[in-house]
Amino acid sequence: MLSSENELSPASPADAGRLPLITDLTREQLAQWCIDHGSSSYRADQIRRWIFTKRVNDFDAMHDISKKFRDLLKENFRLFSTTIVKQQTAKDRTEKLLLELEDGHHVECVLMREPKRNTVCISTQVGCAMGCVFCASGLLGLTRNLSMGEILEQILRLDRVIGEDERISNIVVMGIGEPLANLSALIPALDTLNHKGGMGIGARKITVSTVGLPAKIRELADVNKSYILAVSLHAPNETLRNQIVPTNNKIGIQKILEATDYYYITTGRRVTFEYILLSGVNDSPAHARELAGLLKHRNAHVNLIPANGVEETGYQSPTTADVDRFFMTLAKGGVNVTVRKRKGDDIDAACGQLRLNREKEKELFQLQ
Repeated sequence: MLSSENELSPASPADAGRLPLITDLTREQLAQWCIDHGSSSYRADQIRRWIFTKRVNDFDAMHDISKKFRDLLKENFRLFSTTIVKQQTAKDRTEKLLLELEDGHHVECVLMREPKRNTVCISTQVGCAMGCVFCASGLLGLTRNLSMGEILEQILRLDRVIGEDERISNIVVMGIGEPLANLSALIPALDTLNHKGGMGIGARKITVSTVGLPAKIRELADVNKSYILAVSLHAPNETLRNQIVPTNNKIGIQKILEATDYYYITTGRRVTFEYILLSGVNDSPAHARELAGLLKHRNAHVNLIPANGVEETGYQSPTTADVDRFFMTLAKGGVNVTVRKRKGDDIDAACGQLRLNREKEKELFQLQ
């Protein structure tokens, strides 16, 4: 568990002898590199267009760039650093990729299809230090942060999985890891996703999830983009949240709410509060009334998430009747509320089910 909400210094993912990942460069850095190598800054826009909108898999496919400059790119950069170890498709057409990073660690990312949008869920860390008791992502703790390029590469991999006539429309940063503990890589990655010369995805279609790190919430607010902030609250009081989300011991709900108020004032964006429903733990009408008391005077939205099965945690999903009762209690209490659709649970791609590598985890747990 983190001893504070300070951002971790990421371990270097690359061996010294390997070429840098081109997506670890911002548009400005790539433009300067092009200038330094005898070209114009516009060359960077060409390269990024091939990577982020034309779905190329190697530099040689960038046919409006001279062979000499393509060779220069190949001599200095890699386009991809991950390997797809496993690809799974659920009954609802949700797709999950298990990616092996160049240092042998693994992350997962997910594509969720709906009639009018394709949403990608991406990871920001190898593992997670937050220790939420219901979640598979942090079972083995935190190994390291992902780089900007490794974050973006998950989207590029999934963008090359979907059909030629399909496009990614929404991004949720809700995969493995605590996104706000890796802001130095996340913010430039989001800029690339949002920029017209990148993926061109509107800020209002990008959601960043956090367990609730107040200083980092304020830092994200000061970027002053219209990203949707989703706070994993999961409990209406300190005692229960300390049990479910151990980092709450050092932070507290009130400081989190003050930070989300600042986010709303600064960005004008309503904050979403995620609330996972654990049967017999936090799903009673009394809990709902207490939650309504915290949020009813705020411009907030509650997203209820019936717990998804994770065999190692032992927590159970509530009944449909319990979910409906909790929903109605919040609604009657003046809170805007929805229930999240369950997507991809038959391939362990639903909320709380993403993990580093199931086989490796089983092996390590047997040794403990």
